[in-house]
Amino acid sequence: MAGPAPKGATASADGSAVGGHGKSLALLASLFFMWGFITVINNTLLPHLRSVFDLNYTQTTLIESVWFIAYAVASMPSAFLIERVGYKRAIIIGLSVMALGALGMVPAARLPSFEITLIALFVIACGIALLQVAANPYVAVIGPPESSESRLTLVQAFNSMGTFFAPYFGGYLILSRTVSGTTLEGTAVSAQQRLADAQATQLPYVLVAVVLAVIALVFSRAKLPALGSATGRANAEQRQALSLWQHRNLVFGVPAIFIYLIAEIGVANLFISFVSQPHIGNMTHAAAANYLVLLWGGMMVGRFAGAVLMKRFAAERVLAAYAGAALLVMIGAATLQGPAAMWALILVGLCHSIMFPTIFALGIKGLGPLTEEGSGLLITAIAGGALVVVQGWLADRVGLQNSFWLTVACEVYVLWYALSGARPTHALPPETAP
Repeated sequence: MAGPAPKGATASADGSAVGGHGKSLALLASLFFMWGFITVINNTLLPHLRSVFDLNYTQTTLIESVWFIAYAVASMPSAFLIERVGYKRAIIIGLSVMALGALGMVPAARLPSFEITLIALFVIACGIALLQVAANPYVAVIGPPESSESRLTLVQAFNSMGTFFAPYFGGYLILSRTVSGTTLEGTAVSAQQRLADAQATQLPYVLVAVVLAVIALVFSRAKLPALGSATGRANAEQRQALSLWQHRNLVFGVPAIFIYLIAEIGVANLFISFVSQPHIGNMTHAAAANYLVLLWGGMMVGRFAGAVLMKRFAAERVLAAYAGAALLVMIGAATLQGPAAMWALILVGLCHSIMFPTIFALGIKGLGPLTEEGSGLLITAIAGGALVVVQGWLADRVGLQNSFWLTVACEVYVLWYALSGARPTHALPPETAP
């Protein structure tokens, strides 16, 4: 659905839109940063909640499942909301919903209440889903179609920048200020200590809510270019003659996003518990959070590198190379011991880096006037992260390290999608702005 740069923007030598759109992309990058930051705070929050509420791995990963169920619930309603109120207002609503959910973590910590914690995280995730439905396709269509994969990967690198800083934030303000976060895995924590530990989540989430409110204020005063008919739905007559299911790149791309999210979220959420184990890293949760920074830092570096590589090589080939590397390092994480297993798991962040934006861009390629609906389906597929509870269930029954064989299977599908499933069929010409 991408067309030429609208009035007020010019095309740069590398095919990206600049001018008014360049400023808009810079502002949108703050959204990518914030939802990456908030999502990865969960990676330090989950081992904390596991101790506070004395949870097993299945119950712990169920928390993250609730987070991603929000994508399944909120994605399609978000698309209708954007159509009704417009892009700018939808962003402000999304940021406001996220801030409300962040403030909900305060009573959840004071009580403390597992149920209120789940509700607050669900609300935050609904706000992020609204931002995702709006921002990802917007970035993909704002410039020339031939550079959409590179452009989306580049902006997603700012998402990874948020994920890079989040473990420092969560590790310092949550884990390093609690008894459970500064003792070795398996150390007994009394009920009184768990109650005191629960209070540690209040300050971080109040700070997050304040930042979200400030960003919402900035967007309320910002001027964002309208994309006109280039982002409109096909009219009823056009729609009757077109079908999303004729596009194999979308048909196989939706499960590719779904399956990839199982891999990414499973690795990230179980990383601290895995690295803390005596036969792997033998360290405290607070110390393990410092290595989690390297996982997300690798994802940031990988996305910047991927954006450059896709200017020289086809996106499918770059995705295949990253997926093949991910397959190898995950086999290492599932079979090796000690620091070797830990570093194998850290390296998968680099390998996972380009997967989401590249699969997304490949999935909507050639959809023409169906791009908006295809985008909604791909964002809904982020709900695949909810199945991280399956890996938690496996970890309780066959061991945490053996549960990573599920991740290995996910990498195999992404590799197949890059090599075969991403080839477009019945490609439609991109729509152009009036």
